[in-house]
Amino acid sequence: MANQTAGGAQMRSFLQAIKTEEAPLSLRVVQIEGLAILKIIKHCKEFSPALVTGQLLGLDVGSVLEVTNCFPFPIREEDEELEAEGANYQLEMMRCLREVNVDNNTVGWYQSTLLGSYQTVELIETFMNYQENIRRCVCIIYDPSKSNQGVLALKALKLSDSFMELHRSNSFTGEMLREKNLTWVDIFEEIPIKVSNSPLISAVMTELQTVQPVSQCDLDRLQLSSTPYMERNLEFLIECMDDLSAEQQKFQFHYRNISRQQAQQQAWLQRRRADNAARKAAGEEPLPEEDPTNPIFKPIPDPSRLESFLITNQISNHCNQINGVAGQNFSKLYLTKALHDV
Repeated sequence: MANQTAGGAQMRSFLQAIKTEEAPLSLRVVQIEGLAILKIIKHCKEFSPALVTGQLLGLDVGSVLEVTNCFPFPIREEDEELEAEGANYQLEMMRCLREVNVDNNTVGWYQSTLLGSYQTVELIETFMNYQENIRRCVCIIYDPSKSNQGVLALKALKLSDSFMELHRSNSFTGEMLREKNLTWVDIFEEIPIKVSNSPLISAVMTELQTVQPVSQCDLDRLQLSSTPYMERNLEFLIECMDDLSAEQQKFQFHYRNISRQQAQQQAWLQRRRADNAARKAAGEEPLPEEDPTNPIFKPIPDPSRLESFLITNQISNHCNQINGVAGQNFSKLYLTKALHDV
């Protein structure tokens, strides 16, 4: 997480030099070159389980965001001098790419994740920093641990427009969320990914295809052991449940404070009314029953629900992963049982 935070800080410094025009069309698909995907996978796998980030380069064409190239960010600790050095490194990389006639327009960034644990406040802050300079950008998430299960765990994410509008106002109270009709599933939008290769590369890949009916990769898909993956997902799920319970305790403490404040206000009003009754009997002017300067009449601000929304999103993600792996395991068991009976 420290590497991710450092990468986000470097990106904030780097984005000060980038400006693009607003895109009139909504983003429908992210088209990625096969070479860019291989670079992302190679970078994430080499440093796994450490989390890494990198820059996405490409073109914004109509409703399609084309990712044609990428390069990794250096892994550094959090420091102002190192942040400036990282920004200079990115600018130098883009200058070199421009000199060799390679697309050097920033269209987002990619980052690795562990068991889908990417829905964090740092990711949202990085998105907002990008949105200040780039109207349409995406974050490519790659999960090496899930890819080991035979699935290319690659997805493109962006923040929803309604969530970004609410984030700019920095008001995640229950009243505002109900007014905007925003739920925890409305934070991120997943954009479909389309892999694109040049005709020459497609022809070479066709020539490289083997004629063997069964390969070792096909046999590896029948591997029944997925205990470590399931255990880690369950551990992460338990941690998320603990975090959600802690968030709920914050809200319970908030409501207890409101109840205590209301009781104090009622007690103060009763005393004030008794004093006014005595003053009226003495022929004096009654005192106002509301005193804005009194601390007990100051409203208690509602706690932010952003953390609970992100934790709920993360819980749903872990549950979906567990459900998917369990379903695949049952299918493999039925398949191997049928083969064994034959």
